Amino acid sequence: MQVLNPVKSVGIAFATYVIQSTSHKTVLPIISSNRKYSKMSKLRGADRLKGTEKNVWVEFGKLAVDYKALNLGQGFPDFKPPQHVIDKMVHAVDGSENALLSQYTRSYGHPRLVNVLAKLYSPLTGQTLDPMNNITVSVGAYGVLFCAVQGLVNPGDEVVIVEPYFDCYEPMVKVAGATPKYVPIRPIKKEGVLSSDDWKLDPVELESKFSAKTKAIMINNPNNPVGKVFKKEELEMIAGLCKKYDCICISDEVYEWMIYDDNKHIKIASLPGMWERTITLGSAGKTFSATGWKLGWGVGPDHLIKPMQILHQNCIYTCPTPIQEAVAEGLEYELSVQDNKEECYLTSLALELKPKRDALAKSLVEIGMIPTIPEGGYFMMADISKLNIDIPDDGTKDPYDFKFVRWLCKEKRLSVIPPSAFYNQEHKNLGEKFVRFCFIKVRT
Repeated sequence: MQVLNPVKSVGIAFATYVIQSTSHKTVLPIISSNRKYSKMSKLRGADRLKGTEKNVWVEFGKLAVDYKALNLGQGFPDFKPPQHVIDKMVHAVDGSENALLSQYTRSYGHPRLVNVLAKLYSPLTGQTLDPMNNITVSVGAYGVLFCAVQGLVNPGDEVVIVEPYFDCYEPMVKVAGATPKYVPIRPIKKEGVLSSDDWKLDPVELESKFSAKTKAIMINNPNNPVGKVFKKEELEMIAGLCKKYDCICISDEVYEWMIYDDNKHIKIASLPGMWERTITLGSAGKTFSATGWKLGWGVGPDHLIKPMQILHQNCIYTCPTPIQEAVAEGLEYELSVQDNKEECYLTSLALELKPKRDALAKSLVEIGMIPTIPEGGYFMMADISKLNIDIPDDGTKDPYDFKFVRWLCKEKRLSVIPPSAFYNQEHKNLGEKFVRFCFIKVRT
């Protein structure tokens, strides 16, 4: 077998229907390498940040830019948000006579936004939401997640994290002084193309991670990077453990509207006995394909939302008023057309993405990769173990997927993401035979 053929085929297949996107993030070093700032010096970063310096997006975002690679790695669209939302943003900034739209708004969420969020999420959670006390808004779901972990978790607590997880979960828990306990979803099907439904939690293994110290469990539904949409019986299993061990469920549901085929997204907060112990995360960036707007929200009972609001008011305080106004008006419109699946963006985006998902899966099979067909989200895991590509040693001790992705970007100008970044150190072997693609940028 010629080593270059599979990857050459990747480039040819993708170049026909994918456009290039690039992103570059930079970070400042937390700990100075200058010797004069010794461990005894006070002129250094907080100890609680140690071990959280490495970030997969920084390395591979920069690599994609440096090598002008086709970026199928990072999770952002290459198209604009719906026009009506853009128009509302323009109006809020320059077309409205309301001068207050350029000033601070309510700390915990712009009144118009939290009111429409209450209307949207009340039927989905089975609750009559109080917009002022059951919803908090922050800088993206990232910001809401930070408020949840810092506002609800104490030093010495334990937090169960379902793997693979979005990579910020682990450092956030550690910075809060808590101990993460990891449990993976594993593929139970060993051959052929998989569905994300083939990735399962082991009930015994899951419960073994719970104890009297467990404060919370963090789940991502639909899961990034697998695309798994948890079935009702799976959520009931998690809910049962939350109630048995009296802990909180932090449910990251930012891809809630991107559900394919006949799958149904169920909010764990809607299950019996779970409303009072669940924080549900949502995202304007994912909902409206506007990740750069960085606006997210948390929905939950007032006794959990209040600590998050306190944390938010003392670090972020408030989010940009024009963005909140535009998102609020956008959601008001979506609610007005919700019965029309092709006109309502909450449902039409999934209809647009499904052909992209299927086109990518077909291409991956043709070049010898084994895809996991996602039920939700816009990411796809692909098994690269059958390619039998001998990757030159890059001098690191990183997992194989990191080395493969670096080589792929440098030599073939194709950028994807190594999924072992979404596992803890002990379980990185579970992700290293895969790579993650973002199919929202695929052209069909």
